[in-house]
Amino acid sequence: MLNFSLPRLDKDEELSSYLRKYCRLRPGDIWEDKQSGHKVGCLDATDIKAVQKFFGYDKAVLAIQDPPYNLVAFKKRNVQNFIKWCVKWVQTSDMVLTDNSSLYVWLGADQKNNLEPFADFILMMKSSNLNIRSFITMRNQRGYGTQKNWMSVRQELLYYIKGNPVFNTKFVYTDIPKVVKGYFKEISGKKTENLERSKSDKIRAGNVWIDIQQVFHLMEENVNGCFAQKPLKAIERIINVSSNKGDIVSDYFSHSGTTLLGSERLSRICYTIDIEPIYCEISIRRIENYRTNGKIGWQNSNPFAEEIAYDKKLKSYLENKYDITVPQNL
Repeated sequence: MLNFSLPRLDKDEELSSYLRKYCRLRPGDIWEDKQSGHKVGCLDATDIKAVQKFFGYDKAVLAIQDPPYNLVAFKKRNVQNFIKWCVKWVQTSDMVLTDNSSLYVWLGADQKNNLEPFADFILMMKSSNLNIRSFITMRNQRGYGTQKNWMSVRQELLYYIKGNPVFNTKFVYTDIPKVVKGYFKEISGKKTENLERSKSDKIRAGNVWIDIQQVFHLMEENVNGCFAQKPLKAIERIINVSSNKGDIVSDYFSHSGTTLLGSERLSRICYTIDIEPIYCEISIRRIENYRTNGKIGWQNSNPFAEEIAYDKKLKSYLENKYDITVPQNL
């Protein structure tokens, strides 16, 4: 395993400035995939005209949004301004969704600070054109330890709908086998046990997901530099359940490119954008890496390993600030 990690890109503007010169997209640019029809745009999710131009006459049946809610936690933006910003991208999300569609939103709930911005976001969404369908919790394996409170290990996921969207129930099952039996029920005069009546020998995920591994550096899907990367298994569950093959899936915060990769693997078309050129480049490289090498990430290496190895200034910066040793042979 190549050990060549990157620090968090969202906390180091100088490092980001070094990496942007290796990005093929600049603000306003769009990459179109000739093989599967995907699009990646370096755009602002709140820019109505830019989003309209990006989608054209196309519409998505599913949107998966993972906004940078850590802006509130880091005090970079107060919760009121964060919610005002959310109103804008929710509107542009709604604008490009079909009449029967789904919207999933990953969000945080800071238990140190009045559960911000989770509670405020839910209240804001009451005035939107979408209806809440479920509040899903994904259990993380690691959390914020404390001796004075319950450890925070949950990841919040909100599920909204428009109209009557697709919901493929055959994909709601986990890999966990059912082991509890003995619940009998009489149906049409016949007494049956619960496992006999079941449509699957596996348990349903429900709205508490306990079967998904939180991404960490030893996993192949890990993308170094991308904080709070969402697991591919979670994204693919959403895509499988709330869309069909050939459908368009949208994502306004591409980040590590997981929605794009999941769409590729499941024969959907992904229209994804990100305001940061680096995340656009990472998303494109991730799907290219998958097609070329069959890999779903870089494990403990990173998407810019080759460029860093030949960039003396960038290599020196990483070595001096982070004590990261650049491997001689990549």
